[in-house]
Amino acid sequence: MADRRLALLPTVQPGLRTTSFCLTVTCGSRSDPEGLGGLTHLVEHLVMSAPLRGGESFSRRTERMGGTVNAHTGLEEQQFYAQVHAQDAPKVLELLLEAVYALDPDEATVAREKDVVLQELAGGAADPSEQAQDAILDALFPDHPLGAPVGGTPEGIRAISPEHVRAHHANAVLTRPVSLSVVGPEVPGLPDDVIADLAGDLAGDRLPDDHAPLTPVRRDPITWPQGYFWLCFGVRSPAMGDPGRPAYDLLALLLDSSPASLLYQRLRDEHALGYAFDTWDRGYTEAGAWRMLVGVDDGNGDRVERIVRDLLGELADRGPADEDLLTAKRRAEVQLLLRTEDPLELAKLAGVRSRAGSVPWSADADLAALTTVPAGAIAEAAATVLANLTTVVRAGG
Repeated sequence: MADRRLALLPTVQPGLRTTSFCLTVTCGSRSDPEGLGGLTHLVEHLVMSAPLRGGESFSRRTERMGGTVNAHTGLEEQQFYAQVHAQDAPKVLELLLEAVYALDPDEATVAREKDVVLQELAGGAADPSEQAQDAILDALFPDHPLGAPVGGTPEGIRAISPEHVRAHHANAVLTRPVSLSVVGPEVPGLPDDVIADLAGDLAGDRLPDDHAPLTPVRRDPITWPQGYFWLCFGVRSPAMGDPGRPAYDLLALLLDSSPASLLYQRLRDEHALGYAFDTWDRGYTEAGAWRMLVGVDDGNGDRVERIVRDLLGELADRGPADEDLLTAKRRAEVQLLLRTEDPLELAKLAGVRSRAGSVPWSADADLAALTTVPAGAIAEAAATVLANLTTVVRAGG
């Protein structure tokens, strides 16, 4: 491997007997080349499953030591993570870095993993809730990298060659900012060909310029299907790093699937119209995406949509009641604390929120931003969501 520089995000907790790693690369599905949708996703599969020196893959060799490994591809990042016995941490770290940096799969391995990804995509195509979530991003970001399916398309996967994999790995994956989060009793030493700087030392000029012009949101007419279907609402929210984002996060908690939420009380308790539903918000480079997914039975689409719009209208007019706002803030605090007190979740969270060490991040700063949001900011967010709400439906059980 050539020398590589990464941002080191260490958290030493002497009482632990395991070590958790997360390697975050600021290259996600939005970096897929035209006509090769899913190439970044395929690279994720290959990093985990391609044979290393010694014959077996990173994932198999790590799990033979008793550890657990996994990975995911998002719109703007990839993460590769492992949780292992602290005694095995130096070896597993060496394997992880080799798997990510020295990827050079043969034709048979690429062909095999393409088939695996195609099976994964087929499963997603058979799940109308996943299809609704893909459809709302496509509607919010039409003809834009943020609107393309993260996993790719069957056509794109079939078109990928080993040469495409090697070129994308060399020219996209390995040219982006990378961070290594470590949570354990100590931080194992890095191989000689990896240069690590503490988070912040590289901040400010590391993020690639991936901005793409946003096109107008697409709003297709709704035809309510027969039988059970999935209704997905969405709206563009503030971009990652925008100080207005916490209000949208709290608005999502006020309207999510918790029995403490306003939507649960209205949709489930008062009208018995909801069993499966949730609300969430994510921030990306140009804009965020605030989304709500609801499973709806035959004939109830209009009623569910009216309830959602009425709730948003009430929040826009008056803001949340003091008790409801306090509940949402407390839930946000506990959710963040739970993630930071779980070593693997902390490692993953640090990589995403710091954008692989490219921007300053701390859990305390996140918490302060959430707990100081006034009711008026949530009212403004609700008004914006209501005024710009886009809706898609996908049929199926």
